[in-house]
Amino acid sequence: QVQLVESGGGLVQDGGSLRLSCVASGSIFDINVMGWYRQAPGSQRELVAVSGNFGRTQYADFVKGRFTISRDDAKGTVYLQMRTLKPEDTAVYYCYAKKESTMPTQDYWGQGTQVTVSS
Repeated sequence: QVQLVESGGGLVQDGGSLRLSCVASGSIFDINVMGWYRQAPGSQRELVAVSGNFGRTQYADFVKGRFTISRDDAKGTVYLQMRTLKPEDTAVYYCYAKKESTMPTQDYWGQGTQVTVSS
């Protein structure tokens, strides 16, 4: 099992910055992917950014150039640096981890951290 705990959310003004952190614990040695999703009220959960093996990253179009994902595997931690935040970035941000070596693959989710961007 893997447990994911997020931190760093909060209230910020339009154009501001926040840095989210997610610490993984438990059986983390074979995690392949870590990243972030978000869900706004009345909307489906959507991918924000993920980091896979060999440094591969994937970003949603709406955050390219504004958000940066990074990982510290020695600490089992993934970060999301968010800059130039907009009110439409307001959502609950969820940490995500995936093991691809298991059959079936295993997905893990954190409890979420609220990010609110005021206009």
